[in-house]
Amino acid sequence: MSDAQPISVSILDKEYKVACPVGEQTALLASAEYLDSKMREVRDSGKIIGSERIAVITALNITNDLLNANQIDNGISQDLTPRLKNLESKIIQVLEDARQLEI
Repeated sequence: MSDAQPISVSILDKEYKVACPVGEQTALLASAEYLDSKMREVRDSGKIIGSERIAVITALNITNDLLNANQIDNGISQDLTPRLKNLESKIIQVLEDARQLEI
């Protein structure tokens, strides 16, 4: 098990120390930067006041984006599966035909 190191991240101008596994610092910093950016968007819209409310609305927005992306991925995956199986069958048939020509 790798050791976690404390990493300092800034979100809405507030510093947080977060334990981070070795080798994942870059991903954590990118995640914090993304979160900070999204929270600033919510805050700057002027409709939401208070850090806690901004955090909750931002979390809901990010979760919604993630769920929508997963639905799109699932739809693509369901669409591709029969196509890939069909393509695999065609490739197998072509390979079998080529083997028969060799014999």
